Amino acid sequence: MRKYRNILFYVLVTASLLFVMYKIAGEGKLLETSKIMRLNTAGVSRFGGIFSQRIVQNATGSLSILLLQIIAIIFTARVFGFLFRKIGQPAVIGEIAAGIFLGPSLLGLAFPSCNAFLFPQNSLGTLQLFSQLGLILFMFVVGMEVDLKILKSKAGNAIIISHASIIIPYTMGMGLAYFLYKKYAPANTDFLSFSLFIGIATSITAFPVLARIIKERNMGSTRIGNLTITCAAADDITAWCILAAVISIAKAGSAMSALFTIALSILYVIGMFKIVGPVLQKITSKWFHKETLTVNMLALIIGILLVSSLITELIGIHALLGAFLAGVIMPATNSFRRLLIERTEYISITLLLPLFFAFSGLRTQIGLLNTMNAWMVCGAILIVAIAGKFGGSFFAAKFAGESWKDSVIIGALINTRGLMELVVLNIGYDLRIISSEIFTMMVIMALVTTCMTGPILNLMKAHGVGS
Repeated sequence: MRKYRNILFYVLVTASLLFVMYKIAGEGKLLETSKIMRLNTAGVSRFGGIFSQRIVQNATGSLSILLLQIIAIIFTARVFGFLFRKIGQPAVIGEIAAGIFLGPSLLGLAFPSCNAFLFPQNSLGTLQLFSQLGLILFMFVVGMEVDLKILKSKAGNAIIISHASIIIPYTMGMGLAYFLYKKYAPANTDFLSFSLFIGIATSITAFPVLARIIKERNMGSTRIGNLTITCAAADDITAWCILAAVISIAKAGSAMSALFTIALSILYVIGMFKIVGPVLQKITSKWFHKETLTVNMLALIIGILLVSSLITELIGIHALLGAFLAGVIMPATNSFRRLLIERTEYISITLLLPLFFAFSGLRTQIGLLNTMNAWMVCGAILIVAIAGKFGGSFFAAKFAGESWKDSVIIGALINTRGLMELVVLNIGYDLRIISSEIFTMMVIMALVTTCMTGPILNLMKAHGVGS
């Protein structure tokens, strides 16, 4: 009897509530009479138009645009990276080329409406922030790949070659800046900042790309490969120290302010090496277990990375330098660094770094080089960059006792600029030290000098590598 009573209760309650919902729906239908009439007069075909219009409106929302941008950038970067690997070039060159392809120089020229829809001006700020986050993670990895112990143990020839490959192109770059300043420097940019920045832009080396080229060609175990890696690491550290000084001078506006910024930077570097580094070493020696990286440990490392980036940004020498330094001071235990690199490198290289390439491509406007004089200036920049970096490294290596072939190999590898050149150029562009024309010319120079490396190494291999 109880069973039937429960069923009766269920049926009556359900039926009553369904009747109430039916009445509510019926009464509510009267409220939409006017709307229904308007819809009927418009016809059934109007529905498709309304639906299409709604999709278009949703597609132009901020989140939709960002997702479309990321999809387009990652796909294009993967395709170009694959194609460039097929012709014997590093994938990063293809990814840089993909960024230029998506920018006004190619896509914007061939399909301006598509380019305007995919990369509207009001969306570039968000894209830049994501790209900067990717660069912070990437510079952290670059810092971890620098082994200070190797620098100490192989300082001799490496320091000579490295510093020659910095000072020679730097001096030549400043000389070139003297002739470029009047026509190509942005308004309100003083000559000192402009010339110092052109110097650093012509003397930078792409340590990560160089390291990957050496690894791909199985040169890591050779004497010449180890020497070049050491030179590039010393080159990297020297160049970033110089860049920090250049940024502080450009931002400060006066000599005293620049000295104050440099003094704060020196104190910060000392604090990172003498306090943060040793404390982190003790923490990892106690809590880090081989092949395991806990969530709490990873959170601590990311916190150090972000705080370091924030402090250098507040000091006035750019967040990327703080990220690089955070990577350098990481405990030198191979398994620890390897796990950290694995945790951060993939998301940076696969997702965030291509956004930086695309953003750089949007700033690269080859159409600005629309005169023979502009292309002659671009050629002059290229000649100075190659003569200073390749020539300086070659002659320094020869002076240090290397063979002709090994000296050529060292010069070709040190002349590789790749991604690091784009990092430096974007900093200069954001600080308004260089103009759009100079930015474009320097991007072309970075692509050409990096593309040179593979063919030169192939030529040397065909004639037998010396060491």
